[in-house]
Amino acid sequence: MFRTILTITAIALAAPVAAETRVPSSPAEISLGFAPLVKQAAPAVVNIYARRVIEAQQSPFADDPFFQQFFKGFGTPRPRVQNSLGSGVILSEDGYAVTNFHVVGMATEIRVVMADRREYNAQVVLADQDADLAILQLDGGKGLPHLELRDSDEVEVGELVLAIGNPFGVGQTVSSGIVSGLARSGIATGNERGYFIQTDAPINPGNSGGALIDVNGRLIGINTSILSRSGGSNGIGFAIPANLVAQFVSQARAGEHSFQRPWAGMAGQPVDGDLAGSLGLAVPEGIVISDMHDQSPFKAAGVEVGDVITHVDGEPVNSPSEMLFRMSIAGIGNATTIRLSRDGDTRELSVVMSQAPDEPPAEEVTLGDDTAVPGLRVARANPAVIARLPGALNVEGVVVTDPGPLGARAGFRLGDVLAQINGQDMATSGDVVRALTDPGRRLRVDILRGGQRVTLQFRL
Repeated sequence: MFRTILTITAIALAAPVAAETRVPSSPAEISLGFAPLVKQAAPAVVNIYARRVIEAQQSPFADDPFFQQFFKGFGTPRPRVQNSLGSGVILSEDGYAVTNFHVVGMATEIRVVMADRREYNAQVVLADQDADLAILQLDGGKGLPHLELRDSDEVEVGELVLAIGNPFGVGQTVSSGIVSGLARSGIATGNERGYFIQTDAPINPGNSGGALIDVNGRLIGINTSILSRSGGSNGIGFAIPANLVAQFVSQARAGEHSFQRPWAGMAGQPVDGDLAGSLGLAVPEGIVISDMHDQSPFKAAGVEVGDVITHVDGEPVNSPSEMLFRMSIAGIGNATTIRLSRDGDTRELSVVMSQAPDEPPAEEVTLGDDTAVPGLRVARANPAVIARLPGALNVEGVVVTDPGPLGARAGFRLGDVLAQINGQDMATSGDVVRALTDPGRRLRVDILRGGQRVTLQFRL
C-alpha cells in the first residue's frame, strides 16, 4: 500500500544558477579548492545536542556478563537520561532547521550550536519517524545564515558534492565526493519507505542530519545513514532529497505538527524481467498494480489491477518507494499525471492526491483495566486505519491497532482482524469492549491474520 506526504513549498526551491559550473582553469583557482564554497555554506550547518529521558530496568546483575542474560527485564523501571549528538541545517533566516528524526525524536531538551559558537534552544515543530526527518524552530533566531534548497530532481550521477557535519563529535568537518547513485530505496534504513541520493562522500556517526551540498552551495540532501558492517564510512552514504525536505518545511510553516501523507490505496510490485515478458513490455520498468481499495483515488481516476505505472509527473518510477516519493512531491490536493501501460497501450491519467478517508468512523478505543486484555487498542477498519497497518487493503471488521504489552504477550499482533470472541461476531469496537469486559472463565478469540484463521484460547 502506498503512502505519501504533503504539498505547497513555502521555502522555494532555488532557481537554476545562471553561471555554468566549470572546472578550475588556473593555478590560483585550483589552489583555492573548495575553500570559498565551504566558507559560504558551513555557517548554516549546526551541531545538535539532544537529551531524552527513558525508562530503564535496573537489575543487580546488569553489569555481570554471565547472569545478566538470565535477568533481562528484572527490576523496577527507573528514568535514565540519554544524550545524542548529530548535525542539522538552517533553512531560513528566522530559524527553521532540519535534522534527522533519530537525532531529536522524543527529546526533552534540544540545544543547537552554530559554527561561530552561538547557542540556541530549539523545539521540534514537525517530525516523522518513517521519513527520518524533523523540522526545528530555533528560539529567538533572526538573521541566521541558511542554505537554499535545490530541486533534487535535477541532480545527476557524477556531480561533485560536499558533506558537512559533526562526525564522532570532533567538530564541524567537511568531506568531498560525488553523487554515486540516485533513486536508492529500501537500503539505508531497512524499510521500503526510504528514497535516497547515494554519495561516496565520507559520512560517519554524527554526520546524521548534516548537509549534502552541490558546487554552488545549494542543499541537495540531508545525510541520514551509511551502508557499513563496521560502523564506519565505506564510501556508500545516503541522503534524503531536498524536495522532500521542502515539503516538510512547508507543512511546518502551515502549522502542522505531524506529517500528513496522501493515500494511494494500492499495492504493487516492481516489474522484473519475467513479469515484463508476460505483461508485453519491451523492457522491465514500472510497478504492476496487484490490489486496490474500493475508495482509492487512483481507482477513481481509472487505474485498474494489472496496470503498470511507469511514470509520475514525467519521472520514472520502478519501486513502491519511488512512487511514494513522487506522490509526496505532488502533495495533497494537487493533481498528479501518471503514465501507465495496459494491454500494450500507453495512457496518461490525472489523479488528485488526497488523504485516506476516515469513513465509516473508526471508533478507536483502548481497553481498560476492567477487561481481559488491558491496553489492547482496536478500531473499525476504514481507509484511514488501513493506511497505518500492514497487510491487505480491503480489510473489514475490527482490527488491532496496538496490541499493548499484555496483548503482545498473549499473542495479538498489529493488524489482526478480530472475527469472533467466544463465538460472537465482532462488527464494531464496542462489540470487542463488551465481549472482553466480562468474558467468563474461558476466552476464545478467532483472528484473521494474513489470510489465515488463528485461534487464541485463555483460561482466566
